Amino acid sequence: METPVVVVNFKVYEEVVGGKGVDLAKTCEAVANETGKSIVVAPQQVDLALISKEVKIPVFSQHIDPVKVGSNTGHTTVEGVTAVGAKGTLINHSENRLKIAEIDWLVQKCRGAGLETIVCTNNFEVSKACALLNPDYIAIEPPELIGGDISVTTADPDIIKNTASALKQLNPGLGILCGAGVKTGGDVAKAIELGTDGVLLASGVTKATDPKQALLDLVNGL
Repeated sequence: METPVVVVNFKVYEEVVGGKGVDLAKTCEAVANETGKSIVVAPQQVDLALISKEVKIPVFSQHIDPVKVGSNTGHTTVEGVTAVGAKGTLINHSENRLKIAEIDWLVQKCRGAGLETIVCTNNFEVSKACALLNPDYIAIEPPELIGGDISVTTADPDIIKNTASALKQLNPGLGILCGAGVKTGGDVAKAIELGTDGVLLASGVTKATDPKQALLDLVNGL
């Protein structure tokens, strides 16, 4: 994906169930085309194949399980995500945590399959450990702010600035995103100012009264 970027995680909100998820993905694509800004979508898993075919902007999986293809029921595999046309995946979101060994396995497996990886982290120490696994991106998200009305860029700007600076020294090729409470173009602009390459957000778009207008405001901060 190109940076700076807005990554929209649809989660499994009621607002994206059924055809509404496709509609939102198409809205994201329309805004990306109108503005020339980079937008990536992460739809709910049951819509991943459909939305990957319906839009040309990058589509990421919300999660991949650290399992091999074979006798595993109810899991999402690297091979399955790749086969339906997704371009990358979130790993270790605060709502779907993994062990460090599982994150390592997934990052390596995804790299071999050509999938980009966004590893979500909640503090500096976890971010540093995950950066050494060499994912494509680290997304810093203090869990207590996720889904709230206060952006991490306002509530705790130092964790973003200091972590972004330290991680880029540790791994110069690493992309840095931030999330939690990001809802406005001002929040996005502040994230970029603090040293990130973009934002990962959810409710600011998925639960917005007018998702297109919310996106236009957000990408204005890139």
